Amino acid sequence: MVNWRPDKASEAYLRAMQATYLLHGCPIFIEPLETTLPEWLQTRVYSNVLIIADEHTHQFCLPIINRLQLPVVPTLCVIPAGESFKDLDTCALIWRAMENAGLDRKALVINLGGGVIGDMGGFCAATWKRGIDFIQIPTTLLSMTDAAIGGKVGIDFHALKNVIGLIRQPAGVFIDPVFLHTLPQRELHSGMAEIVKHAAISHELDRPWVHQLPHTPDWFETLRASVGIKVRIVEEDPHESGLRMLLNFGHTIGHALESYYLHTPSPFTHGEAITIGMICEQYLQPAQNLHANLLKKQLMSIFKLDPIPLQAVSSLWMLMQQDKKNASGKVRIALPDALPFTMQVLEITQADLERSLLHFNK
Repeated sequence: MVNWRPDKASEAYLRAMQATYLLHGCPIFIEPLETTLPEWLQTRVYSNVLIIADEHTHQFCLPIINRLQLPVVPTLCVIPAGESFKDLDTCALIWRAMENAGLDRKALVINLGGGVIGDMGGFCAATWKRGIDFIQIPTTLLSMTDAAIGGKVGIDFHALKNVIGLIRQPAGVFIDPVFLHTLPQRELHSGMAEIVKHAAISHELDRPWVHQLPHTPDWFETLRASVGIKVRIVEEDPHESGLRMLLNFGHTIGHALESYYLHTPSPFTHGEAITIGMICEQYLQPAQNLHANLLKKQLMSIFKLDPIPLQAVSSLWMLMQQDKKNASGKVRIALPDALPFTMQVLEITQADLERSLLHFNK
């Protein structure tokens, strides 16, 4: 059992409160991990700590954590890697690890990984003994700019992405681009799609932090800009009852593509799927504009994607009918509107989906 109580007037405590962003009580640090995590932990009182990692982050990312001088020796839970394991069976493995580690309601879970680990580890922590603290240490570009921010946690069910879950803010988010050196290029590109999406939402596609992609930018600058856009929207709409739907731009079609191809020999990354989704959904906007052309140009500079076979349309449409934005049986998409941080919500049909895929395939 581990307990520590810092001097609340200490320099470490004051330093740990200087987060890059504060979102509904959750500090978001975009700084080197060695200057944030140990000091933040010194300001907290936890009975026990469990790190959740997958096979990849256990091998490539945990050594970075182990080099830090943390005020606690955590227990480790390692699970299989990949979206296909983001299910109740893997949750059962995590809950069993929590039981074996003796995690009580004063314990902390550290999610070390990409979106799958963050979503599933956060979900397991939020439901363990009616909720214990967890923090996110995202290790992929996708999770740094999107999945770790905003408090959405959950799992997939019967090939439906994130259909079981809730909104619960982590106790902290610790973003350090050092982990990006552990990623293959395809995974880096996947995260770039979300960065471009944030630039489209804020009408900042012409900014240098976007233009540098797909080449390696100043990651601290790029992440601070991208995360700041998401923070602004979640601050205004924490429970996705309005403007936060805009963060799902490209995801209605994109999630369907991701689910449809998940168990095939060539599954899409999340970024590849929502890239197709953004191009298709933007095409369905009643008035095409220069903004749409900039978006497609920027995305296609990052991704080289094959056409989507039109025989997939009926299956994709069935998956889209489970989308959380739908209302009264109508499939809806959220699109950036004429001004920054504004949106249109359109109802679409299966014929619209087919028409948009034909456009993408050209």
